[in-house]
Amino acid sequence: MPLDYRRFNGPEDSVSYKRFTKDYFKTYDELHKDLLNDKGLRKDGRALSDARSMCMFFARTDMVSQAKGSAYVELKKTKVVCSVFDPREIPHQNEFSQLGQLYCEVKFAPFSCPRERRPHAPDTEEKALSVALRQALEPAVCRHLFPNYQIDVFVYILEHDGACLAAAINAAGLALGDAAVPMYDIITACSLAVIGDKTFIDPTEAEEHVAIMSPGNNINHGTVTMSMLSGLKQISDFRLTGSMDVECTTNAMEILEKECDRIVPNIQKVLVVNVVNRLKQQAVLKEEAKKREESLNVKMEEWKSLLNAG
Repeated sequence: MPLDYRRFNGPEDSVSYKRFTKDYFKTYDELHKDLLNDKGLRKDGRALSDARSMCMFFARTDMVSQAKGSAYVELKKTKVVCSVFDPREIPHQNEFSQLGQLYCEVKFAPFSCPRERRPHAPDTEEKALSVALRQALEPAVCRHLFPNYQIDVFVYILEHDGACLAAAINAAGLALGDAAVPMYDIITACSLAVIGDKTFIDPTEAEEHVAIMSPGNNINHGTVTMSMLSGLKQISDFRLTGSMDVECTTNAMEILEKECDRIVPNIQKVLVVNVVNRLKQQAVLKEEAKKREESLNVKMEEWKSLLNAG
């Protein structure tokens, strides 16, 4: 396979040093025990019901200058960049499409995942995340306003520490709003992990890893990611990985609905600040244009006076 000479390429058959540590050979019970301390708190100091979006959330727009709209979302160690580009005609399309399409691509940075180094070529997880992102965004975008066109949405995960799909959906919704793409409502997403009788809201990568592992008995375990249009009270996408009964799934949906509603003010604040900054920039540009016009008028009067004198 061709190498990318613009950056350092490690050996293709290298083995991570973590395979030779004691943590790599820990059993399920040992990993489960390490998730909580003696006080019942997680490693980052959060309670089971605390989400990073409330105390460790950071977002901003105008990250990629070449894109129509862009956004950066950070949930402590989970960092995501999203860029949205102008609509363009659907390539290789023979028939007219009444609804516009969304092309979504999710890519991990080679250094993003703590357990392994990501390859340069897209793998199955990146393709699955791309499909999930597209299915979550399609109900939120007014696709009937740009028929036979598609909008490109690119998500680059800089660091993965759990809930990367939820962070990607939040970043994509913010980038679409920054690009002035018509939308029905602000889209937000949140994740949770279920391990037996415990529910970890906005889980980290270690908590997701333990939740997906099969404990060997028939208890609830897995992860749930839900995206929602809070203003319309509609669920745009729901993804479950693992095994849960009906009662556990219903409880998870109620918790995620409340968490999605809590993220909306954060997104609204970023969008309002973006609009205010754009208005200030527009006012500065108008003032500069007015000064240039006045200086040109003065020069024109000087030239006219010289021509009349000559």
